[in-house]
Amino acid sequence: MDVANFLIQLLNSVQYGLLLFMLAAGLTLIFGIMGVVNLAHGSFYMLGAYLAWSLSSLTGNFALALLGGAALSVIFGLVLERLLFRHFYDRDHLDQVLLTFGLIYIFEEMRSILWGDDVHGVQIPALLSASIPLTENLSYPVYRLFISGVCVALALGLYFLISKTRLGMKIRAGAFNRDMTESLGVNIKLIHAIVFALGVALATVAGMVASPISSVYPNMGSQVLIMCFVVVVIGGIGSVRGALISALLVGLVDTFGKVLLPQLAGMLVYMLMAAVLLWKPEGLFKQ
Repeated sequence: MDVANFLIQLLNSVQYGLLLFMLAAGLTLIFGIMGVVNLAHGSFYMLGAYLAWSLSSLTGNFALALLGGAALSVIFGLVLERLLFRHFYDRDHLDQVLLTFGLIYIFEEMRSILWGDDVHGVQIPALLSASIPLTENLSYPVYRLFISGVCVALALGLYFLISKTRLGMKIRAGAFNRDMTESLGVNIKLIHAIVFALGVALATVAGMVASPISSVYPNMGSQVLIMCFVVVVIGGIGSVRGALISALLVGLVDTFGKVLLPQLAGMLVYMLMAAVLLWKPEGLFKQ
């Protein structure tokens, strides 16, 4: 592997890792703060991809589709939390698993009714369709750099929200001791609704920005869900910082594994998870 190919694979691994972080951050926030095991999280990724396809076809503008889809995902998350998830915070994890597992089938049926079962493609915006030449024969797509930029911006925004704002202070307090936080006058139900809507929005936006390079097809959420759980387990359940580092590690191992060890590529990520859990059973970072 020459330097140019190495650089391309490195950029691909970082882009994939950052995309995984957007998904895993929402998953780890929902579980770490609300204590909800959400198996339907991959369905929000699928929702984002289909929203990108339908809204960009309707408006003819990918940026408008991205903004509209993000707004719709927040509304959808708030409604879903109010109608269903709010009643399962104090229930056993098995009840939460059964609820979210059933939601996967409901979302798949709704997807089939609304958008059909065909495979669709989302066109890359003309402004981002160029490539940056690395050598005479190799170049790197600008759109993949755009995905990385969006993920980095959202990661910085998430860090600022949780660490530097009053809302973030309430979120952290609610995660540490829900009853004490509520007794101090904080509306913990509102905090949970905001956190859940934020998690849904992160997964949806991840599906939207990934749709031009991954196609839009049925059951696409189940494939990323497994990798999301791997990222969360490696990073430490409830740790956003752990999710970021874990996602980048998984991106590196998966991308370079497919290039250097294609026969073992399907196993390498799980071997990494097993090694980390043997070393630190609670993950790289505690909550």
